[in-house]
Formats: sequence, structure tokens, C-alpha cells
Amino acid sequence: MVPGKKIRVLVVDDSSLARSMIINGLSTHPRIEIIGYAINTLDARNKLSQLKPDVVTMDVEMPGQSGIDFLKEYIPTHPIPVILVSSLNLRVFDALGAGAVDFVRKPEPRDNKDAFITGLAQKIIIASMAKVRPAMNAPAAAGSSALAAATAAALGVSPALDNVIIGLGASTGGTEATLEVMKRLPADIPAMVIVQHMPPGFTKMYADRLNRLCKMEVREAKSGDELHRGLALVAPADLQCRVVRIGTRYTVSCLPGEKVSGHRPSVDAMFQSMSETVRCKMVGIIMTGMGQDGAAGLLAMRKSGAYTIGQDKESSVVYGMPMVAQNIGAVCTQASCENIASVLLRHLKTLG
Repeated sequence: MVPGKKIRVLVVDDSSLARSMIINGLSTHPRIEIIGYAINTLDARNKLSQLKPDVVTMDVEMPGQSGIDFLKEYIPTHPIPVILVSSLNLRVFDALGAGAVDFVRKPEPRDNKDAFITGLAQKIIIASMAKVRPAMNAPAAAGSSALAAATAAALGVSPALDNVIIGLGASTGGTEATLEVMKRLPADIPAMVIVQHMPPGFTKMYADRLNRLCKMEVREAKSGDELHRGLALVAPADLQCRVVRIGTRYTVSCLPGEKVSGHRPSVDAMFQSMSETVRCKMVGIIMTGMGQDGAAGLLAMRKSGAYTIGQDKESSVVYGMPMVAQNIGAVCTQASCENIASVLLRHLKTLG
């Protein structure tokens, strides 16, 4: 994007009420220009070629061809940033897997519409700077899919690995990037805690999705959950998730609280808690996302003896959080999204 140039947005939604809300709300934003709307994906296909927007907002469920099927067909040859505007729907993750950059939850009648528009505008601004990657299962990424399908060898019996905790943080582009890492890991991976910036209601669905697609157990965290090998916990939306030490055991706390680094849950809050409380070996991983959440916390972890991994620029949808972490010296090793798992496993084998 040219600095100072308005972001040209096409709104795609079959609901006239939703279209009006989005168009009227975004039209007042000084950095956004609404250049048109489409009532379905066929209409969108025609107007995309005519209007050439910078960013598209799109509903997931529409009559005729769904937003997901449209993305699967269109994104591999026309990599344009798409923000999904969806109700609480598991299919939003299929759409992210098909190449959408991010999503916002469509408001209910009782919800604050101004907060929705503010959140959508922020995501549009981030999306305008994002790198749209083809879906991992698209033909262009066939080699990556074959690698992902390979079964990661079990780490095996190793008391040392029973006493390792892994923290992973991500934001924009992170739902699919985290999946790409997780599905390459074995069932007996050391305990993991994951913070992914996500609207309320979606973190449980995301954890359930990871649980279905990955070899380890994955579930949404709740206060008091004990960390153990073979378990990955996803921080619940709108709560701060921290690692807590109780004697030789480690649990998580998931509690209301102030935003940290602009987020709740915050990667910084989770990483910082690990740097302060974890007395066993630990690993920190920071992945794609706008801003700097997690960078300071990762640096604190590294200073406390953690091995730290940052996603590289080439594979990041938004090289913000991992860039700041790299620049301040928080990262031991940079790796692509597809190679982070192998870097992690190679390190873990040195501990066993």
C-alpha cells in the first residue's frame, strides 16, 4: 500500500442489512474507501476484475457458491486479502484454510455495532499489508502437504521431555500457521500452551479442530488445567492465560484482566509468566501477526534460558510480531512455517 492512500474495499454479503451496516460503518473511516458491494460470489467475481479492490470483506455462508468454495477457486490465482465476516460458525476455519487472511464475528442484534466496525476496520488495515499465501493443500503447495501428511515419529520414553513446556503465540494468519506446525508434531510432544488472538466463541472450536487434525490432545484451556506431555491447551478468548507453578507441577490460570500489549489473551502475558515461573526446560515460538505482542515476553524467556523460535518473513502472512522479536534479540532461530516443527523436534532430541 502507498502511504496515505485509502484502502479500497469491496463488501460481499447476501444480507442487505449486513451490507448496509458494514458499508455505512466503514465509510466514516479516514483510511478506508468502499468502492462497491456484491450480493454473492458470482457478483463478487465480476466486480473484483472491474474494481480491483485492495481488500475484500466476505460472508462465509451465502446462497449458491459459498465463500469457502469461492476462496478455494479464486485465491490460488488471484491472491487478494479477504477478511471473513461470519457468525459463530466452524466453517470459518475452512475459509481461513482456503486462503482468507482473518475474520471477525458478525454481531448479534444486542451487540455493540461500533465495536464491530472498529474491529473490522483494524483488520482491514492489517490485511492491506498482509501476504496472501496459497492454501497449504492447494496444488502449489503439494510438497508441503505431503510433508504434513507424514507421521511424526514418537519422541519415546524420556523423563527429560516430561519436564519441558512449550509456549506458542500467533495472531493474523496464525490459525493455519499454527496448524501447520502442530500437525507435524508427535502425540507425545511436551506440554504446550497456545495463545492465538481470536474473538470469543471461536477458541473452543479452534481447539477442537486442532484436536481432530493433530496427533496430540488439544483442548481449550480452563483455570487449573495441569500441563503434561501429549497435551496442548489453547488460551480462551477474552481471558488472560498464564502458566502457574504449584510445587513441581504446572497449571494454567485463565482469568479476566486488563489487556496486555493490546490483547486479551496476550502472548506477552503468557510468555512473561513462563519466564517468571517455569523452572524446567522451556521453548517459546512466535509466529505471524501484526504488532509486537509476544516479543518482550519471548525475550524474557530467552534470558531465563529458553530456546526460542521465530517464524521467518517469507512464510509469515504478517511479519510483525516475529520481526520485532527478531530485532530485539528474542529469537534463537528463525524458520519457515513448514520447518518450525522440525527445528523444535531437533532441539527436543538434544534434551532427551
